Amino acid sequence: MIAIIDYGAGNLFSVQNALNYLGLSSVITKDPTEIRQANGLILPGVGAFPDAMRMLDSSGLTGIVREEAVKKPFLGICLGMQMLFEESTEFGLTKGLGLLPGRVDWIRCPYKIPHMGWNSLQFAKKSPLLEGVEEGAYVYFVHSFQAYPGDGVLSAWCDYGTQIPALVEQGTVFGAQFHPEKSGDVGLMILKNFGRLTK
Repeated sequence: MIAIIDYGAGNLFSVQNALNYLGLSSVITKDPTEIRQANGLILPGVGAFPDAMRMLDSSGLTGIVREEAVKKPFLGICLGMQMLFEESTEFGLTKGLGLLPGRVDWIRCPYKIPHMGWNSLQFAKKSPLLEGVEEGAYVYFVHSFQAYPGDGVLSAWCDYGTQIPALVEQGTVFGAQFHPEKSGDVGLMILKNFGRLTK
């Protein structure tokens, strides 16, 4: 069972619909017991970093998320990925979950912001989430801030006039800046690979 963490700031149902399509059992939950008992966790996120961290804190789940993310496969999606890092400068400095080294800041590039639409993945290192995915495959992004990750964390990136981290990982913790649930067959393959890690 994969627990999709409901803290009030996530695109929950589209993620669950994608998991259902793949035949992966999931539950949308804010119940600490269900989160602890799950075989894997997904942290979706939409909106602004400080709002999402405040909502996660007020839900009482921040500590549980930190504890469980290092015990079982954990996937942060979009803003949920950014929350994995140590801090973000969005609307002032806000501490993140600190599960990955690095920080989140504005995308600095000559192109239009937000970065919205399809972009191709370039691989930085081997990742279990990229099994069966061809380099150059397209996935769907929508964001104005990006991660500036620490050493060894980057798995895949895309070129948007600058290097945008697309997939990051360390140990059991994974993050996708793009939306796998909105990225067609490529995104479904990545979610399927995540599901395989939870079994």
